[in-house]
Amino acid sequence: MSILNLSFDEVLNTTRSVRKRLDLTRPVEPEIIDECLTLALQAPTPGDAQNWHFLVVTDPAKRAALAELHRKAASQMRERAKNLLANAPDEQTLAKLQRMASSAFYLVDHLHEVPVYVIPCVEGRAENLSIIEQAGLWGSIIPATWSFMLAARSRGLGTVLTGSHLVYEREAAEILGIPYDQIMQIALIPVAYTIGTDFKPAKRKPLAEVVHRDRW
Repeated sequence: MSILNLSFDEVLNTTRSVRKRLDLTRPVEPEIIDECLTLALQAPTPGDAQNWHFLVVTDPAKRAALAELHRKAASQMRERAKNLLANAPDEQTLAKLQRMASSAFYLVDHLHEVPVYVIPCVEGRAENLSIIEQAGLWGSIIPATWSFMLAARSRGLGTVLTGSHLVYEREAAEILGIPYDQIMQIALIPVAYTIGTDFKPAKRKPLAEVVHRDRW
């Protein structure tokens, strides 16, 4: 698979959370995943700790087991979504919530069909850490995770950062042989080629609403 003809800014502008446009029938070459992960390892890491790990899951039985954990956690989300839809203040908000729910639950129903999962992990656990220690721990893995997702986009792959299975992180650790007390999973990233590559920038708040200069 060749790299898409996208500028760096286009990759940043169009790396979306992809769910419904994941190609569930096309296999993903292991070397493409390795290319993306090699680039991810160039991300900054506090103190050059490099205390990251990436578990690539392609085994169908393990994917099915993890998808079932995701589905169990999402069952609670379905009830919250129903309440949000029932209490939407206006038609525009309702339409937005319906789109989001449709996308999220499509992935719940089809996650086991996605050919590759990448599970970023970090050495250590966040429980009982101070704020500054937590910042260092998350800062050790989040930049590399996003770099992986950007590299995937540039190669025609779609990704989405999910975390529902973490409700059952210990069970997931058992499925994957992860030493739970020493290694923390931070997400599950479904990875597949996308159906089409024409993604557009998302609608975001105006810069003036979120940027503060010199003081809040």
